[in-house]
Amino acid sequence: MRIGLLYDTFDAYSWADDDPPDADAEYEPEETVDTLAAAVEHLGHTPVRIGTAADLRGRLGKGLSLDAAINITEGAHSRNREAYVPILLEMAGVPCLGSDALTLSVTLDKAWTKDLVAAADIPTPPHRVYSAPEAIDADDLPGAFPLFVKPRYEGTSKGITPDSKVEDVAALRGAVDRITTTYDQDAVAEPFVAGGGEFTVAVVGHDPPEALPVLQRGVEPTTGLGLHTLEHRGAPTADQDWEYELRGTLAPVLEDRLQALSRRAFDTLDCRDFARADFRVDGDGTPWFLEINPLPTFKPDDTFAIVAELMGRDYVDYLAEVFGRGLRRLGLS
Repeated sequence: MRIGLLYDTFDAYSWADDDPPDADAEYEPEETVDTLAAAVEHLGHTPVRIGTAADLRGRLGKGLSLDAAINITEGAHSRNREAYVPILLEMAGVPCLGSDALTLSVTLDKAWTKDLVAAADIPTPPHRVYSAPEAIDADDLPGAFPLFVKPRYEGTSKGITPDSKVEDVAALRGAVDRITTTYDQDAVAEPFVAGGGEFTVAVVGHDPPEALPVLQRGVEPTTGLGLHTLEHRGAPTADQDWEYELRGTLAPVLEDRLQALSRRAFDTLDCRDFARADFRVDGDGTPWFLEINPLPTFKPDDTFAIVAELMGRDYVDYLAEVFGRGLRRLGLS
């Protein structure tokens, strides 16, 4: 089969001077694309490197022929950006691995995602959405300070700095102003979960999904933030030499709970084939859902590659297995 690869590399878009400093943080290095291609070839199929939604639109107009596609495109400049490629493929009748346009649009919205998982009895911190600092009602906050403030429609820790953790109303107004001004979107504020560490869970397959071994993330000791939030591409703190610690213990009972909650979130949000769910654990050992990413990176040094190594698997071979399960779901095995 000819399997199209849809992705955004770091040089895929032109940015203006007033765009956020981490505008391209969600995109991929070329080695990610090479890894996707190698996994497709490992399955005995032909990878067709396409690129962004704009690239796909242009090539479909010129008669591009595909039997299936693998999509990890993030898009740009819209809260619907992650839906661009799945919609184009759906219109062209090309089956696609990964979640569809509706799921991608919903999960990009942190507020709607939290509403849906809370309704499914998945613990997530209460939240408020603010369109401007003036919208903050000091008598109706989502919880006690410290609070944590982030953009509503971003991933990969975009918009997060040490100032995202706020201790009073004045700091909350400042953080909301920074998000709404710099990122031109609502800010989401929620109580900051501290005490028991930060964890991420990769999920693959479908009906039923499989939660992979849980990974613990390093936490920077002075801010309490996950180290990855301080070091992501384009962050003002990315070049600093941060220390970290692993808080709490990933005991079997906690790992089982994190995996169960990840599978429930995956099903609740109608994810398909692959995703990654993030959690923080409080001082009482209760895990709290933060977000889910149905467009996880497949970089050869990130979550899926690390999990493959923990399982004693060659990464390309394991990724090919994940994609093969997706092809079987689509009836293309």
